[in-house]
Amino acid sequence: MSEKYNRRDFMKKSVAASAGLAIGGMIMEACARQTLKGPVIPAPVAPSLKTVRIGFVGVGGMGSAHVTNLLNIKGAEIRAVCDIVESKVQRIQDMVIKAGQPKPEGYSKGEYDYKNLCARNDLDLVYIATPWEWHVPMCLQAMQTGKHAATEVPAAYTLDDCWRLVETSEKTGKYCMMMENCNYDQIEMMILNMVKKGVLGELLHTECGYLHDLRQVKYDMKGEGLWRRAHSMKRNGDLYPTHGLGPVAQCLDINRGNYFDYLVSIGTKTRGLHKYAVETFGENSAEAREKFMLSDIVTTILHTVNGETVILKHDTNSPRPYSRDILVQGTKGIVRKYPDPKIHIEGKSEPHTWEEVDLYLKEYNHPLWVQTEEETKDAAGHGGMDYLEDYRLINALLKGIEPDTDVYDAAVLSAVIELSERSIAEGSKPVKFPDFTRGMWKTSRELHVMEI
Repeated sequence: MSEKYNRRDFMKKSVAASAGLAIGGMIMEACARQTLKGPVIPAPVAPSLKTVRIGFVGVGGMGSAHVTNLLNIKGAEIRAVCDIVESKVQRIQDMVIKAGQPKPEGYSKGEYDYKNLCARNDLDLVYIATPWEWHVPMCLQAMQTGKHAATEVPAAYTLDDCWRLVETSEKTGKYCMMMENCNYDQIEMMILNMVKKGVLGELLHTECGYLHDLRQVKYDMKGEGLWRRAHSMKRNGDLYPTHGLGPVAQCLDINRGNYFDYLVSIGTKTRGLHKYAVETFGENSAEAREKFMLSDIVTTILHTVNGETVILKHDTNSPRPYSRDILVQGTKGIVRKYPDPKIHIEGKSEPHTWEEVDLYLKEYNHPLWVQTEEETKDAAGHGGMDYLEDYRLINALLKGIEPDTDVYDAAVLSAVIELSERSIAEGSKPVKFPDFTRGMWKTSRELHVMEI
């Protein structure tokens, strides 16, 4: 019997026998230890492609932004498009035709028509920009039918699904990438460049998060309100960790010589969505009678194997300006992005004084931003970082090199969701991280985005 089957069988039997969440946490830790026995089976580097033939699933706001970028990236072709709303499919078909490419085949016959798209034999890559619960089944379907998968964030929100992505990528030899656009923001990439050049010294501590007033979005029944608010009703944890944690994890060399050891999460009371519903729809409305589990603010502390700490926040139900709370601190200095970019470097800055980050941008701007300055000026989505993540993925597949992030990155960042839920449910107890790499993280390897 295989090691992987033993782990899954062990997990199912143990969970069935457990009497509560405390035992569940012990089971998870036992599973984490057990996975270290089995060797990792890294997917081979895919051969280079002359053209990256793409099938796109989910073309709402984010999906449409990706399509716009892909139509401006040489070597990318949109061959098929799927969405349960037929008018969205037709809109993308018109965009593709206008860009000078043949009309892509449309798929809009129900929730599972994506399987017919994946079954095509003329696709290399399936892009996924759908509600969270569809990310894993769609990624699995893509890889099992011989395509690479690229999914919006988070890649998964249960540990078992994280393992399914890892194991399927290893088994099929197909990439499974999580499209974390914030990894490519100009300031975050500048900070990464400074870290790699040793400007901040040895890293000690980082802070990050997703702090975004989504109350109106969660009640928008023509958009994410159709599904996102439901998660706030059923779950309490950091439901969206990757926008802040992705860039920080790169600075900390997670999966590349370092790893997250354990985390502790704590949550506030739950008030924001109910208050918004009463004030917007009335105290006797159906919306005002809804019950929520999600804490208005969830704070998670992560500890790495190498001894650094991370403070990670999730705040989507409160009135506030947008922030990702990016801060990186080392033995030689500290840099932050929000509310305004500031930096202090010992020996360069005046003692006890912040400087403007822009003073260092010319010297430490990441080479990728320097090389693509013209392309990112008018690109779709979030000031150019969306274009860069699409460009880098297509570039990797065309050249036959590994993408900037892999399935292990997708798994470890997404795992924070369930681990934070477990920690809160168990009275903010420390919860160990499963080792999705089965020890491969101990091998120091450079981020591909730093090899430009």
